[in-house]
Amino acid sequence: MTSKTAVIRSDIGFSTPDRITVRGKDLPNEILGHMNLGDFAYFQLTGKTATGNQSRVFNAMLITLVEHGITPSALVARLTYAGAPESLQGAVAAGLCGLGTVFVGTTEGAAKMLYEALDGAGPDADLADIARRTVAVFRDRKQIIPGIGHPLHKPIDPRTPRLFQIAADNGMKGRYIALMELIGAEAERASGKVLPINATGAIGAICCEFGFPWKIVRGFGVMARAIGLVGHILEESETPMAHEIWHRIEDEASAHLRK
Repeated sequence: MTSKTAVIRSDIGFSTPDRITVRGKDLPNEILGHMNLGDFAYFQLTGKTATGNQSRVFNAMLITLVEHGITPSALVARLTYAGAPESLQGAVAAGLCGLGTVFVGTTEGAAKMLYEALDGAGPDADLADIARRTVAVFRDRKQIIPGIGHPLHKPIDPRTPRLFQIAADNGMKGRYIALMELIGAEAERASGKVLPINATGAIGAICCEFGFPWKIVRGFGVMARAIGLVGHILEESETPMAHEIWHRIEDEASAHLRK
């Protein structure tokens, strides 16, 4: 049973027969033609208009996550589309379902790690010491440090230095990014392996610089990758590969049964 005294409230938007309002702005006259997609996403989330610096960093962050080739999420979207071409949205949704702790969703893990590491730390805290303790905790638990390491991009994920440079150029490279860099260096030292800060680690740190709650950070990957998946589905409709992938895998996976 619901309470009749409970307040149901949203501050995002409403419509009337002749008006559409989003976060207090008139959509046709104050938003359309005035904001790009990234700036509108920032406005939708925060209720604030991004400054020029915030706009450049936020848009760079989202664009980074749009595309990374024939990844599992792209394959799932293409295969789903091959089976249900009448449901483009279903194919996109299928691809998005795989954005978790291995792909894209590690942005959330990196942001959570950084927030927890600096929780209660004063402005003069020893970031190098915090990095050592953070890495030690993950190693003791035998857990992968979120945002650290990449199976392909070694010794450097080329997206990371560029993202950090854009943040620095726009006055948004603070102690969260500094701590992420120290964690990356300490992880390499402690493991003896090449473990670059990957793009999701960089984005997790930048999201902390913005002050976004860690629980929403994965959503940026969902937003961005949806654009990429629509591109993959368009290509699949014009130059399909899903059926070929299906038949090749079926042949190889069952080849031993035919011997």
